[in-house]
Amino acid sequence: MTRFDLVVIGAGPAGMAAAVTAREAGLSVLLVDEQPEPGGQIWRAVERNKRDRPANLSFLGEDYAAGAVLAGRFRSCGAEYWPSAMVWHLDCPEKGDKSVVVARNGGTEQVVAGQVLIASGAMERPVPVPGWTLPGVMTIGAAQTVLKSSGLYPDAPLVLAGSGPLLLLFAAQCAAAHIPVSAILDTTPSGAPGRGLPHLPRAMLGWRTLLKGRKLLRAMKQSGVPVYRDVRDLAAIGEAAVERVRFTSGGESHELPAASLLLHEGVVPNPQLTRLIGCDHRWNAAQRCFHPVLDPWGESSVPGIFVAGDGGGIAGAEAAAAAGHLAGLAIAGRTGTMSEAERDLKATGPGDRLLAARAVRPMLDAMYPPPAWIAALDGDIAVCRCEEVSARAVRGAAADGAPGPNQAKAFLRAGMGPCQGRMCGLTVTEILADAHGKQPDAIGYYRIRPPIKPVTVGELAALDSAG
Repeated sequence: MTRFDLVVIGAGPAGMAAAVTAREAGLSVLLVDEQPEPGGQIWRAVERNKRDRPANLSFLGEDYAAGAVLAGRFRSCGAEYWPSAMVWHLDCPEKGDKSVVVARNGGTEQVVAGQVLIASGAMERPVPVPGWTLPGVMTIGAAQTVLKSSGLYPDAPLVLAGSGPLLLLFAAQCAAAHIPVSAILDTTPSGAPGRGLPHLPRAMLGWRTLLKGRKLLRAMKQSGVPVYRDVRDLAAIGEAAVERVRFTSGGESHELPAASLLLHEGVVPNPQLTRLIGCDHRWNAAQRCFHPVLDPWGESSVPGIFVAGDGGGIAGAEAAAAAGHLAGLAIAGRTGTMSEAERDLKATGPGDRLLAARAVRPMLDAMYPPPAWIAALDGDIAVCRCEEVSARAVRGAAADGAPGPNQAKAFLRAGMGPCQGRMCGLTVTEILADAHGKQPDAIGYYRIRPPIKPVTVGELAALDSAG
C-alpha cells in the first residue's frame, strides 16, 4: 500500500487549502474527492465554467469566481489527486498510521496516511414538510448544484421557500441569470433584525460579509419577485408531481401554482466520517446540529484526524479555506517539516481570516434560527425517505421504549437505507428528544458503520486485493 504523510478527503475550500499548505511544507499529499473536478459544493465546476461557460461566472457571483484561484493553486501544488473517488471506510488505530479505503475506477484501493484531514463539508438540513417527496420538490442547494454544473434550472412556476443566506444568494443568482421566480416564501420568524442586533458589534469583524448580505437583500428587493414573510404551515400539493404550494403568511392562508418548489432551512455538518471513527461530537443549540469537537488547529478527539471547513461547524467558504490552511500548518508541524515558531508565524494570516469569518456566525444564527417545528413533527410526514418511515412511527418507537436513534433503527429501519441516515439522522434525533422530554445531546445520533455510502459488490470484493 502507498503511504502519504497526509490524506485529504474533500476538494472544497478547506481541502484544497490544506493540500496546498502541506505541499508547500514538503509533505506528500493525496486528495480524494467524489466530484470529477475540484471546488466542492460551493465552487462546483468553477474550472469548467471559467473555461467553457464564462457567463456563468458573472451571474453566480464574485465569490464563486474566486474559487478558480485556489483551484489553480491546488492543481499546481504537486499533490496527488484522485477525483471521482469515494472514501467509504477509515481505520484509525490508537497509534500508528491510518488506513483509508477508497472506491475508485470500479475497484477499491487502500492507502496509508500519517495524518488525515476530513474536509467533507456540509449538507442541507432536510425540510420534512407535507409533500416534500413529490417530484418537483428539491432543495435550493441541489438546484444550485445543477445550475453550476450544467446551467440548467427548474421548471416554472418556480417557488423558493426557506430561510437564511443561501436562500438570498440563490434568489440573487436567479435574478442575475434572468431565471423567473414566481415567489419567495420566507420562513424566517419575524423580528430578525432585533435578534441580530446584540451580536452586531462582534459581527463587525466580518464587515465584508455583512456588506455582501446587505447586497443580497437589496438584490432580492429590486428583483420584483413577491416575498411572503413569516411563512408557516408550508405544504406541497399535487398528485404525480407538485402542482401547488399552500402556506400561511401574516395570519392568512395562501395557495400558489408551482411546477418546482425549492426548500432550504440552512446547512449542517456532514458527520458520517467523523462518526464512523468515533470522534467526540457536541450539540450546537444555536445551529441545531452536532459537530465534532476540535482544538484550535482543527484536530479532533482522535489523534491524527483533523477536520476543516463546514464539516467542523458551519461558517462559510472563507472560514473553510482559512481552517484548511491552519490544519495544513499544524500537520506540517506535527510531522517535523516545520518548526513550531514558523508554524505560529504563518498561522497569523489564516487565523485572523478565520476569526473574522466566524465573527458573523452568531448574528446569522440569531437572525435565521433553524426551525424548531422539526422537533414537533408528527403524523404521516415522511422522515426517513429511504425506508418510508413517518414521524408518527418514530414517536411510536419512542413510546415502545426506544431511547435513541439506534434503538429506533432496530424498530423501524430508519437510517438503514442508501443514505445511511444522512437525510433523517437529525430529524429522528430531534423527534425522539421531544418525545422523551430530553435535549438532543442526551439522545445522540446514529452509530455509523462502513461502508458509509453504497458500494458495488465488485468494489467490496476488491478490498482483499487492495490490502
